Amino acid sequence: MKPLKRPARRALLVVHVAVSVSWLGLTLGLLTLGITAYTTGDSSLTEASYRAMKVFADWLLAPVVVITLVSGLVLSLGTPWGLTRYHWVWIKFWITLVTGAATVFALRPGIAQAADSGGVPDISLVAAPSVATSAYLFMTVISVLKPWGLTRRGRRVRAASAGRRAGRRAGREAAEKRLVPTA
Repeated sequence: MKPLKRPARRALLVVHVAVSVSWLGLTLGLLTLGITAYTTGDSSLTEASYRAMKVFADWLLAPVVVITLVSGLVLSLGTPWGLTRYHWVWIKFWITLVTGAATVFALRPGIAQAADSGGVPDISLVAAPSVATSAYLFMTVISVLKPWGLTRRGRRVRAASAGRRAGRRAGREAAEKRLVPTA
């Protein structure tokens, strides 16, 4: 992919960070509602919590997942970070893909089923948002710290790039020597 120009890269980075933080916040909200629904003794509060979770799941989860995945993918492919050059980027991609699929294909249907159950507590609606929140916090940490360095492919790309730069530098130096008269 062609490198992104600075304004496009910055705008996309803002979108990616905003929607990723939204996903984390949304999951914390789902976790709070799930804990409330599971721990209360009031079946009407349990049912209300699950219905509130359903509103968030129906309207926000899928768009947030898709925008996070697409913006992260475009950013990785349109910047020097690359998708497969650095371990932290590659790991974030796979965690986003797996948690996004689990959110859309498992969590959303589970929330819909709980909302229709009439106030029966469901521990899976505490467990799933707990795991998701942990995953998103982990991705936030590695986005800030950028641990583990280059992948094997990243080292090859860097070495090839360094070789090309050295070749160009040697070519310029040879050309300069031909232009300088000898005494």
